[in-house]
Amino acid sequence: MPRFFCPLPLEPGALLDLPANATRHVQVLRLQPGDSITLFDGGPDHGGRGGEFEATVDHMGRSDVRVRIGQHMAVEREASQRLHLVVGMPANERMDWLVEKAAELGAASLQPLMTERSVLRLSGERAQKKRAHWQSIAVAACEQSGRNQVPLVREVLSFDGWRRAPAATAAAATTELRLLLSLRADALALRQICATATPAAQTVTFLSGPEGGLSAAEEDRAMAMGFVPVSLGLSTLRAETAPLAALAAVLI
Repeated sequence: MPRFFCPLPLEPGALLDLPANATRHVQVLRLQPGDSITLFDGGPDHGGRGGEFEATVDHMGRSDVRVRIGQHMAVEREASQRLHLVVGMPANERMDWLVEKAAELGAASLQPLMTERSVLRLSGERAQKKRAHWQSIAVAACEQSGRNQVPLVREVLSFDGWRRAPAATAAAATTELRLLLSLRADALALRQICATATPAAQTVTFLSGPEGGLSAAEEDRAMAMGFVPVSLGLSTLRAETAPLAALAAVLI
């Protein structure tokens, strides 16, 4: 059944005009009055209730689609832990791919960073447009994968700007695990962490660098914030691959 993100108040029995993006998708699929669809509002991070709603197409117009909302189903397909990514943005379309796959795998949020070695530099209107673009990619990934909780793509920050942000400066709770993907010789094996510390954590935050990784000074500052250096193995993974491999390791 087709699934669509609808960040509007959804009430069983109500008639609702779909937002523009969902309208276009319904029209592309050539759905007709009486056809069934599924709607989801993205969950609390997007001001929604969570779960998903049955709906039926009531009216198909050239520029509008109206649906009747059916019953709410309190179904979620989320990981048992809140998984957050803080990533030095890889260049070109690699960040698009990273956002898409992170959403499919179950990331709860993604914080894009500009670091010392970052090739991609964003600010002002360009940064806002990129963030909106990545958020739309996360939405589409959730529509496809069956997730009802849409990952929040946060505003682009510099490494030091992120360090000063409230979420980063707060002391790590006993139920939070902060992991730094690193090539340091003393980094612990991630599989060892997954077998010991990870099961007890309610929240896991991964910090990963761009092409070339984080600088030694940035890694030191991250460790001062409570991040533990971990290794993904003998291979050196690409900037867009490493955080996804870490997510998958925790999920498995």
